[in-house]
Amino acid sequence: MTNKYYEFFCPVKVIAGKAALEHIPYELTGLAAKRPMIITDKGVRAAGLLDPVIAACEESGLEIVSIYDDVPPDSSTTVVRDIAAVYRKEKCDSIIAVGGGSAIDTGKAVNILVSEGGDDIARYTGAGVLKHPLKPFFVVPTTAGTGSEVTSVAVITDEKKGVKLPFTSSFLLPNAAIIDPRMTLTLPPHITAATGMDALTHAVEAFTCMAKNPLSDAYATAAIKKISQSLLAVMDNPKDQDGRLELAQASTMAGIAFSNSMVGLVHSLGHATGAICHLPHGLCMSLYLPYVLEFNLESIRESLGELLLYLEGPEVYSATPASRRAEASISAIRKLRDALHKRCELPRTLKETGKVLETQLEAIARQALDDGSIMFNPREVTLEDALSVLRRAWA
Repeated sequence: MTNKYYEFFCPVKVIAGKAALEHIPYELTGLAAKRPMIITDKGVRAAGLLDPVIAACEESGLEIVSIYDDVPPDSSTTVVRDIAAVYRKEKCDSIIAVGGGSAIDTGKAVNILVSEGGDDIARYTGAGVLKHPLKPFFVVPTTAGTGSEVTSVAVITDEKKGVKLPFTSSFLLPNAAIIDPRMTLTLPPHITAATGMDALTHAVEAFTCMAKNPLSDAYATAAIKKISQSLLAVMDNPKDQDGRLELAQASTMAGIAFSNSMVGLVHSLGHATGAICHLPHGLCMSLYLPYVLEFNLESIRESLGELLLYLEGPEVYSATPASRRAEASISAIRKLRDALHKRCELPRTLKETGKVLETQLEAIARQALDDGSIMFNPREVTLEDALSVLRRAWA
């Protein structure tokens, strides 16, 4: 699966560490931005996570002109339009998105409207529509999972039409991603677990899918190693700042990996399940990962076997016969899911979620076949194949 030609692109500046937030004013002034708007959600604000961001700006004489803290978990075109109106009214000149995937995607979409003009975000849907750089945009992730801070994609729901609108452009990439462990210290255990598995899935699919390349491989394997070494440690000691930083960096690395090498069937099934059953994305990734790897096994045996080194360490890797390493990698992922289930009851099967009906499996399979990620899956997928994976993931 070696590509003779590939492209790798990640122009996002990463500012990471225990005082990363304090660098935001310097980055803003470097782009001549003086009137930033913060886009976030109620949970992030209630947890006090905006305080160090606001304090850092105030100490440098920068005023946060507006704070929009009502981003819903599944952001919509209406929300994007409303925030853009506030941005214009308050004469803001830059955006700081503080939050998880929804707040970050919302920030990207708002930046399209305030930079390009108009109120209809749907006009800019698709790939390659944007032709110019957008306003200064910074991202402060508060979960360690989505990798949205380094991806050129946003997804916003059109409530009237009941569809998710995808936006893809290198201009959506933030000017900088600020990775500070203080932002994930208050994450509840089940969200820590689900977002950790989200990042792990990004990295594993990046390493095993069709468009993998040597540079994405380096980011993917580094991310897998960090997650394998830190996720359970953080579950057992949530205030472990070093472990939190490791997971946050792993999420960013996995984001860089998969935005350059794409993902496969785990994401296709996850997107469909999220749309039909409204399960959180990270949970879907955790549910489907081992079953999809089993389905793809004979197409990815060599690369999946290599991952055992990063999942279990050199001793286990060297003690495992080369012909069994791929299966051992799947076992390691199952073992990790069992450990997370023990700690926070993160579901391991669709049945355990209590939110998916067996009668919905066919609809999920059909929708998954129309998902763009499926193009990069290392093995061709038929409707019966997708259904077979779903049935195995059911109970």
